[in-house]
Amino acid sequence: MDLRKLKTLIELVEASGIAELEISEGEERVRITRTVAVGQQMYVPSPQQFMTAPVASAPQAVVIPDEPAIEEGHVVKSPMVGTFYRSPSPGSKQFVDIGQTVSSGDTLCIIEAMKLLNEIDTDYAGVIKAILVENGQPVEFGQPLFVIG
Repeated sequence: MDLRKLKTLIELVEASGIAELEISEGEERVRITRTVAVGQQMYVPSPQQFMTAPVASAPQAVVIPDEPAIEEGHVVKSPMVGTFYRSPSPGSKQFVDIGQTVSSGDTLCIIEAMKLLNEIDTDYAGVIKAILVENGQPVEFGQPLFVIG
């Protein structure tokens, strides 16, 4: 894949507003991702992780958004990459709400990763002070999910 084609693909991604584009041509594979809005985080693999053939690329400037302030307390972080769900199924009662008291071992949420539903339990007893992720949103490894006071 030549440099002109890559440049055209990058321009198309920027103009279209999509977050990610992946193209395969024979044994060559290219993934182009855009910077996401403040408050969201995205894992962007290095070119060596997804390209099988050498491809010339232009240097890119990376803008790191300021982290939003997190309330004081015990922060429960995501142990994996996946999709965050506050309830066991659509329409059912949420595992926890702000102001609810939780004990060590209580289920806080589910993270779906590779079609597997993983219950995330708390290792800390207290009151839920903040829920930092919206239902159905993707989460990254180590991303704060809850604050327990």
